Amino acid sequence: MKILAVEDDAKTAAYLHKGLSESGYVVDVAADGLDGYHLATSCAYHLIILDVLLPRLDGWTVLARTRETGVQTPVLFLSARDSINDRVRGLDLGADDWLIKPFAFSELLARVRALLRRGRIAEVNVFQIADLEVDFLHRRVVRGGRRLDLTPKEFALLSLLAQHRGEILSRTLIAEQVWDMNFDSDTNVVDVAIRRLRLKVDEPFATRLIHSVRGAGYVLDELH
Repeated sequence: MKILAVEDDAKTAAYLHKGLSESGYVVDVAADGLDGYHLATSCAYHLIILDVLLPRLDGWTVLARTRETGVQTPVLFLSARDSINDRVRGLDLGADDWLIKPFAFSELLARVRALLRRGRIAEVNVFQIADLEVDFLHRRVVRGGRRLDLTPKEFALLSLLAQHRGEILSRTLIAEQVWDMNFDSDTNVVDVAIRRLRLKVDEPFATRLIHSVRGAGYVLDELH
């Protein structure tokens, strides 16, 4: 899942990027309100984390303009402003939650998970194909009754394939969604990650679910 963090404090932005990335999310960071607004309205995100006091456009304006364009991505305000009036204003403008700085990352992560559960994108919390079960909410993977130990990136990769079951995903799309990078044809990061994922998800079992499509990419499906 992709998260946009609009935060002008470099230390806080780096903290958010590191912590959320380690938790398996793809994170974009904007350092001012105008860049944040452009990203929020031009890219698909599952959640936006938004500061109030930002250069060029403040958080109030970013949220109001974003909602005016019809974007309904959940928004979590992350701000040092802690007055009731500020929180009410944010919620009235269309924010979904408010967290006061300084904050505990564990609480931020819990609020992120709660908002993603409520979001339309997370309506299906558990995906199942054959004897493989992917629990998006609890970040748990089970196959054949056995719990699989996946790294955050492996879970993100499997989740992407699961959410697009039967759809061939190109290496470019996978690299963009899982690593937040433009795919370089000389880079084999996707192929290496797929091989490692197969060692855990497919190799110990009779039926393979992750398939290569020559010249096109990869697909998760139950092929007979």
